Amino acid sequence: MSIRSIRTLLADDPDVGAGNVLTSRLALGLGLDEPLLTFDTAVDDHAAWQPFTLRELDRAVRARAAALHALGVTRRDPVVVYTTDAADHVLAFLALARLGAIPALLNPNVDGERAARYIHRLGAVGILADAPHLAALAGHDAGAPALPEISTLGAGDPDAAPAPYRHWSGDPVAITHSSGTTGMPKAVVHSHASLYAAIRHRLRMPRPQGQARMLSALPAPHAATLIAVNLALSSHTELALLSRQSGAGVLDAIDSWQPSGVIGFAATWAELAHHDLSARRTDSVALWWNTGDCAHEVHIRRLIAAGSRETVTREGRVRAPGSLFVDGLGSTEMGHSHFFITHGPGTERYGRCVGRPHAFVDCEVVGPDGEPLGPGEVGELATTSPTLALGYWNDSATTFRTRIRGKFLTGDLMYRDEEGYYYHVDRAVDSVELGGGKRLFTAMSEERVLARCPDVADCTVVAVRDGEEVVTDVLLILAADADPRTDRTKEVTAALDEHSAATVRKVLVVSGEDIPLGPTGKVRKVLLRQRYLDSVAGR
Repeated sequence: MSIRSIRTLLADDPDVGAGNVLTSRLALGLGLDEPLLTFDTAVDDHAAWQPFTLRELDRAVRARAAALHALGVTRRDPVVVYTTDAADHVLAFLALARLGAIPALLNPNVDGERAARYIHRLGAVGILADAPHLAALAGHDAGAPALPEISTLGAGDPDAAPAPYRHWSGDPVAITHSSGTTGMPKAVVHSHASLYAAIRHRLRMPRPQGQARMLSALPAPHAATLIAVNLALSSHTELALLSRQSGAGVLDAIDSWQPSGVIGFAATWAELAHHDLSARRTDSVALWWNTGDCAHEVHIRRLIAAGSRETVTREGRVRAPGSLFVDGLGSTEMGHSHFFITHGPGTERYGRCVGRPHAFVDCEVVGPDGEPLGPGEVGELATTSPTLALGYWNDSATTFRTRIRGKFLTGDLMYRDEEGYYYHVDRAVDSVELGGGKRLFTAMSEERVLARCPDVADCTVVAVRDGEEVVTDVLLILAADADPRTDRTKEVTAALDEHSAATVRKVLVVSGEDIPLGPTGKVRKVLLRQRYLDSVAGR
């Protein structure tokens, strides 16, 4: 039976969802001894980068399920997973899902004090962590006991694992969290059906070029990683998962593992742009797949100039220089990107265009009163889809506050054009009203600066209202060969629209260490705004 048959059988089975993909694949009895998942750290008797077959993966998951069951973990129990290695997150998710428990995956970059406060809100029954994160929690009240150190779970007896829990479509299968760039991360709960809805859609389509051997540069505790893992299991795709997402680390993994595709967030593509890609072995990469925030044009263009892809010519199929970049816009709450657009050599639709909605999405741009806006009008994205999360765990107020007429308000400011393409201009919390119907959009301003200034590798625009005045600072991270002594103020302000340029106070060259980031690599603009206000207060 072919890979296509596996995809079709799983897509057509209404009982298959995010909580039981592994057991559903095993039940088909196909490809059990072929390499499938690869981790960048040693796991049980597997060395780092030694792939797991489906049969080996099942054994590792059953061992952990048995150990957790012996600890008293059962269905509907929220269990926190707070650890560095991608393998621990993935295997704990699969093991807890097998028991019908609810894994609450916590990004390892969240500091111990904030992690404890976050866990306390969850009402978890226990915490699975590695030694460094158990130490980080010491002295803080997390409101839940620490379970045995997570690496010990692999010693469980696979044959003692209970029968897999039988999931229903609405069962909660995972809690992941938002980026935490504006404060405490929000706990988002996903269902058996919602985390599989987009996968089911993809399984009914031809497998795209570049998806046969994928490298994940996604944060392991993110909902996007759970989707990537279950998509790999459902489509018999080889998937390697990285525990850290630095640009240099991703390039090293591409060099050694030679993937046909790479999936990640915009922050990773920005880091890759700091490197000379022509000096690395990227020829195997046909596809760069972005999710979360949309990517900047300048970073996309550098990536699609690297790699190679199959293309059809008069002579037949040939390998041509250059790769494809699939962009879109998604969030933890959306469960999957709701838009898609493919960039490649010769494509020109940029300007923060995130493409058109997927077939499973019903969305509109709405004004402050919640009414739909027309083409070209900027408003907030309201969207609904079977991929949407159930809501916020233990926070009904926020769940209902972010809903309007059955749609989720994402907090993204967007507009659509006459052809049905959508464009992302900013996050609502980062934009600033200028008066007279004008508004400053920081993300779109960054896009324009990067497009205008070739020696700028990355850019952060921070706008603050100071009384009646709006003040904007533009922070530049330069390319390696750029002169930091050059005054770029005129070039930067020329890239901006007139009303935004008039607010610019300073154009500063900074290093990456000067930009505060959230756990997933997003810039914490709220902290940068507070720095400005603090500096004003201290004058």
